[in-house]
Amino acid sequence: MSDEPGADGDIAQSVHVGRQPIWSADRRLVGYELLFRGGMGVSGSFATSQVIVNAFTEFGLAEIAGDRLCFINMTREFLTDELPLPFGPGQAVLEVLETIVVDEELIAGVQRRREQGYAIALDDFLLDTGHERLMGLADYVKIDILNTEPDECRRIAAACRAYPEITLLAEKVENQEHLALAEELGCGLFQGYLLGRPQVLSAQALSPSKFSRIQLMAALLKQDVEINEIVSLVTQDPALSFRLLRASNSVAAGVTNRVSSVHEAVMMLGIAQVRQWVALMALSDVFDSTEGPVDAALSRARMCQLVAAELDQPMDAAFTVGLLDRVADLIDVPSDELAGQLPLSTEVSAALADQAGGLGRVLQAVRAYESGDLDSIRATGIDPNRLTTTFLAAAGWSTNAIDALYAGSGPRE
Repeated sequence: MSDEPGADGDIAQSVHVGRQPIWSADRRLVGYELLFRGGMGVSGSFATSQVIVNAFTEFGLAEIAGDRLCFINMTREFLTDELPLPFGPGQAVLEVLETIVVDEELIAGVQRRREQGYAIALDDFLLDTGHERLMGLADYVKIDILNTEPDECRRIAAACRAYPEITLLAEKVENQEHLALAEELGCGLFQGYLLGRPQVLSAQALSPSKFSRIQLMAALLKQDVEINEIVSLVTQDPALSFRLLRASNSVAAGVTNRVSSVHEAVMMLGIAQVRQWVALMALSDVFDSTEGPVDAALSRARMCQLVAAELDQPMDAAFTVGLLDRVADLIDVPSDELAGQLPLSTEVSAALADQAGGLGRVLQAVRAYESGDLDSIRATGIDPNRLTTTFLAAAGWSTNAIDALYAGSGPRE
């Protein structure tokens, strides 16, 4: 996919997700299947995590689907709780891929997801494969009209009639004959090229702005910052001071004496929490309180922090590296140029400018994971599969932090 200029003349970020429309029998648009759009040779869990994070953090479901359903392919790891889902049931329909082996562990996992409120779809469903064991848990059964013989399609439809709660979805409907067969089968939903081809959505770059806020954010995240320096930096900005006081008083619910000064707020919350909380507020202001860019920056920062723990690197410094590196991406400024304008330590500057040193190795691994470059991940000595769990944990943390920011309370750990 080629980059395109945004409305303000900047270049679109290479963050993308595909969607293919799903229609009802009366031709109402009722949902989309979300599709991975990225590098070649990517593992199933990696691709699924990319779709999840791009859809739920970079874009947001409102932008992708409005209030419609979103069907997302799930690998075994997501269905059995080995990997967490960083979103609630809501609009999401979890598709059980036809390649997954159905055993007791998988059945138990799908049962748990169903009990948690998630809708379940059986993808490219065929009888006599073991997947019929899941029919009692399914809300949707998807029939591949293109690649399944008509008589076999009829056999599947007949088997599904024993489960009144199942809605049949005809996929790969590519011509009028396919559509006629799908209607004969009693399908309630339809998907395929005849009705709509996949579209690719891309997140747009942000225009450069508000470097003073970024400078404040960087100063607050310095490794050796002290309480008095934090108080001094925050009190120079009345709006930021007010927001910190509001946040700390929210955290202090039930405490007899509410805080009345920035110094009291810092003392009550502690340096570590205040540093990240104020940086979060500053970052929100940089992007005019737009949740998507803030979430993107926090996700990368948190992932760098978690990877740093595994590589025995300073976690706070890694958080700073990840945060500022993503900010540089979002405002379309080279990381080394941004680093040159900020009061950063030598190690942080080197990581941002040249991906050098231990912190640079952390950043290399995270960036390679986000771009789907598995060879570059392995070159850092990290197992790409382990990064999938880290990636989703970071996305979940960032979502909680954003929720807390806009609710007026401190980020939840």
